Amino acid sequence: MDKTNKIIIPVDFTSTTNKVVKYAVSVADKMGAHVIFLHVVNDFQGYDMLLVHPSFSLITNDLKDRAEEKVASLVEDHQDLKYGVSGKVIIGNVAKEIVTFAASENADMIIIGARGVRGLEELLMGSTAKKVLDTALCPVLTFHPFRAKK
Repeated sequence: MDKTNKIIIPVDFTSTTNKVVKYAVSVADKMGAHVIFLHVVNDFQGYDMLLVHPSFSLITNDLKDRAEEKVASLVEDHQDLKYGVSGKVIIGNVAKEIVTFAASENADMIIIGARGVRGLEELLMGSTAKKVLDTALCPVLTFHPFRAKK
């Protein structure tokens, strides 16, 4: 990899999103890379053991609409980035969609927040950052917002 031209920054709009975005954008800017903010709305279709109620599709669409507004706001807030910024919202399995999107965009890097889940939470839900790290075709930089200097 000679030059980093495109960096995917997955955002989940939790309380740590601003820290992750601030760090990732500063890295992307120093590397001279275009930033793509990506939010994945978890698709309820993946729960095979549950009877999925038809209203879940309405909820998913509503979540997607709200996420598109938030991503548009992130893009607007970072219009001053020298190498450009864009955003995308996708519905699906979060880790899988991040990896698939990065590959389809020929991304040079993914910068993702990691909360450091352990124990039962990791066993039951898994770590999105770890799944991305294990399956991405490009380098993945993880950022732990709770360990970052203030």
